[in-house]
Amino acid sequence: MTELLFFEPVFKERIWGGTKLTSFGYEISSDQTGECWAFAAHTHGQSVVKNGKYKGLTLGELWKKNRTLFGDLDGDCFPLLTKILDANQDLSVQVHPNDEYANIHENGEFGKTECWYVIDCEENAEIIYGHHAKTKEEFMSMVEQEEWEKLLHRVKVKPGDFFYVPSGTVHAIGKGILILETQQNSDTTYRLYDYNRKDSKGNTRELHLEKSIEVTEIPCTSNKLAVQQEKIHDLNVTTFIECPYFSVRKWGLNGTTSLKQQKPFLLVSVIDGKGSLISGGNTYFFEKGDHFLVPNDFEEYQLVGNAECIVSSL
Repeated sequence: MTELLFFEPVFKERIWGGTKLTSFGYEISSDQTGECWAFAAHTHGQSVVKNGKYKGLTLGELWKKNRTLFGDLDGDCFPLLTKILDANQDLSVQVHPNDEYANIHENGEFGKTECWYVIDCEENAEIIYGHHAKTKEEFMSMVEQEEWEKLLHRVKVKPGDFFYVPSGTVHAIGKGILILETQQNSDTTYRLYDYNRKDSKGNTRELHLEKSIEVTEIPCTSNKLAVQQEKIHDLNVTTFIECPYFSVRKWGLNGTTSLKQQKPFLLVSVIDGKGSLISGGNTYFFEKGDHFLVPNDFEEYQLVGNAECIVSSL
């Protein structure tokens, strides 16, 4: 039987980043550390196995060489990317392409549909989630006239909120928000607006106005979700979304429960507390800040402890 696989994240400095990732026990090298790539198999970052016989292998190598861990799924590239983001400042207003557009315009890259779980945030924190333009002409006019307050739709957030952000959705994470993001395995972002801010060298960041306008959904549709709640013994399971790109759940563990593997694999990010997973006579301990893969052959296992986890799969 395969072991439970723990991963070493990849950290990214960002102009809007901060130091809150240290709250997960991570050592960071900059006070502008914006992203923890927890499960990553991309050319811009690969998380690495920390334990067992696969120690030292990247997630991308596992996908290519040990597909049975993932239920023998098809595909040249691992399909998901999980991040924790610390928005110490506002992120740029951006939009992502779908698979078809990205494949043509970004050298075969995946499109980028994503979702956010708000781990923590400052009081009165907000995100940009959609826009108010009714037509493409109205959208273009507001962009050209820089009527951002008129164009952009702002939403107040609180810890525990969840947002689905399909490709084509204008969006931005606001200052003071710590989120866990589950997304397609893509690093393609089109910046629509960046508050005219400058980097340490005095340069503004590149905008992608033409591509942004081409891929933005106009008018913007609502993406309200029908969240489902289920209690399995001492485990509260919140299902946020099941879509063609990913499924995302929250585990609220307070005691002991037994589960069966119902997905090809599970990516588990521990956002609070600690506990253990028991399977095949082996006990694996986990705590806040850990990220582990439950392989396909973990057909049945037991969870023990007090912890909160965000769990994703296909």
